[in-house]
Amino acid sequence: MLNKKHKILLTGGSGFLGSHLLKHEAFQEALAIGRTHPINHEYFAPTSFDSIDMLAKVLCDVEVVVHVAARAHVMNESAERPLDEYRHINTVGTLNLAKQASLAGVKRFIFISTIKVLGEKTELDNPFTNNNNLDPKDDYGLSKAEAEIGLRTIGNNSGMDIVIIRPPLIYGAGVKGNFSSLLNMVRFPIPLPLGAIENKRSLVSVENLVDLIVTCLKHPNAKNKSFLVSDDRDLSTPELLSMIAEAGGYKSWIFKCPQIFLASFLGLLGKSAIYDRLHDSMQVNIDSTKSQLNWNPPFKVEDSLASCWNMKN
Repeated sequence: MLNKKHKILLTGGSGFLGSHLLKHEAFQEALAIGRTHPINHEYFAPTSFDSIDMLAKVLCDVEVVVHVAARAHVMNESAERPLDEYRHINTVGTLNLAKQASLAGVKRFIFISTIKVLGEKTELDNPFTNNNNLDPKDDYGLSKAEAEIGLRTIGNNSGMDIVIIRPPLIYGAGVKGNFSSLLNMVRFPIPLPLGAIENKRSLVSVENLVDLIVTCLKHPNAKNKSFLVSDDRDLSTPELLSMIAEAGGYKSWIFKCPQIFLASFLGLLGKSAIYDRLHDSMQVNIDSTKSQLNWNPPFKVEDSLASCWNMKN
């Protein structure tokens, strides 16, 4: 629908994060673009990031672009050249959208990146900060890191504000992927040999991430900055699973098992990557985000975990 002026343009409105953004009052009249019309949102224009002419039309009079659309991290990759697939959407598509936005006079471009641009894990209690250099370890993280670099160049050359947000694992009502697997793990009375894991991981509820994005729409201190985000409460794998179970009204069946046995067992099954995700730490320090934006995560972890079950049962 292009017969109305829209101050905000959103990509990825039919996805998990995008659909939550469209529920917020700040996005009620945002123009959503992409391949799929978001449910229960009036303003949508089918658009390809490759189409310069169409992008010029939808970006007319837009003040802020919030770019959520991406090729998500794929666990069981089947593409012959996965890096090319990631780059086509996450890098080339992002930079083409940003270039056309700058030409259209858009004032601010908010890019939802990923913590994976900084790496896959941290040492315990040695979290990522804004001082860490880009160090992606997989194709998904690399494609996002390359997009960040290109966006900075476009911003410097055009004067358009570039705001980058790097979330860790996102969860909330309607969550899929890895977090949905954790929900399934605790639904059944099967003992889980994860009690001996002593790690810490940062997560962010979709409600807290939406709140930060809305804060960045106009905040003057967000201009040309990168922000780390989390719930500001790091949890070990056993703690997280116990809290998920409690939030859903289930009993936690977690016992201690020597980690070397667990690692060996999953390794024999060809599932070492699963062990790494359950065992490794991945923490982010959001002190800079809180101080620069005068922002604190408004939603409690317990409440956000409970919302994950709303659409699961």
